[in-house]
Amino acid sequence: MVDPGYVQMMARYNAWQNQSLYAAAATLDDAARRRDRGAFFGSVHATLSHLLWGDTVWMSRFDAWDAPVVGLSASPGYVADWPDLAAARRDADARILDWAVALRPQDLDGTLDWFSGALGREVSKPLALCVMHFFNHQTHHRGQVHGMLTAAGVRPGDTDLFVMPATA
Repeated sequence: MVDPGYVQMMARYNAWQNQSLYAAAATLDDAARRRDRGAFFGSVHATLSHLLWGDTVWMSRFDAWDAPVVGLSASPGYVADWPDLAAARRDADARILDWAVALRPQDLDGTLDWFSGALGREVSKPLALCVMHFFNHQTHHRGQVHGMLTAAGVRPGDTDLFVMPATA
């Protein structure tokens, strides 16, 4: 199902895709990045901020990162400044990859127990399922950003996993 090799590949894919989207988004001015484009979180900036927030929440559960001090409803404004958001994304991607590289098969066994603010209750799920969700959540929101960037006239790079360079 899920093993360290899968996690490492998905961590590399996450970083590769974020580099592409952030480079494409950087070609827009701040107003264009913040323009409501009809996505769930509205804008490119807000969606990328939510995605960093979500990654930070999950990594606080997987690897003892500091959890965000804001909840889900404030996640679109988690990091308000574009240069700060881009820097925080690069740092998070490096830390996610470090975590993935250090995983052993037994580190993916068992369950994860946490209080879900989104559900308002305690949750207990297989850890491997949570890790798969973590990467699926990233892909879902990156797809939204890709669509918004494309609609704004910006062309991000390829998104297909099989196209990922070996060095990514």
